This record gives sequence, structure tokens and C-alpha cells, in this order.
Amino acid sequence: MENNIKYEQAKKRVKQIKGFYIHAGVFILVNVFLVCLKFMKHGQIDFNVWGTSLWGVGLAAHGASVFLPDFFLGRNWEERKIRELMDKQKNLKP
Repeated sequence: MENNIKYEQAKKRVKQIKGFYIHAGVFILVNVFLVCLKFMKHGQIDFNVWGTSLWGVGLAAHGASVFLPDFFLGRNWEERKIRELMDKQKNLKP
């Protein structure tokens, strides 16, 4: 039973990391494409600083949520919240 729980937790963790890597890859590909497109059109390397910066902040937040989960909500917050909600439901039942 415990092995199944550990497996599911590891599977969830891998999915989170994979999601971040996909997000980072799309960020890089799209921004390289936009720089190349502007270079071909205008003959100079230029990019949208605001769009890239805002997306970069979002990417950084995504990375922090994946690699620094204790940074915002603390260690095992999700598990504690689940237990809290389950205890509330248990106390509500007649």
C-alpha cells in the first residue's frame, strides 16, 4: 500500500517537472522564432521586451512552484490541507 502511495507521489512529481520543462521549451522556441522573424523583417535583432518579460515572470513562478514548493505554501501543505478537509467532512457526518 505504501509503495503505491510513493509511486503515485513520484509520478505526480515527474509530471510537474515535465510540465515545467515543456513550458520552458515553448518559451525558448517561441522567443527565438520571434527574434528571427523580426531579424528577417527589419534586419536587426529586436524582441518584445514586455511580452518576454511577463512570460518570463510566469515561467519563473512555474519553476518556483515545481522546484521550490516549500517557498510559498510550506512543506507538505497540500497533504495537511487534505487531512484538514477530510477531518471536517468526518465531523459533519451524522
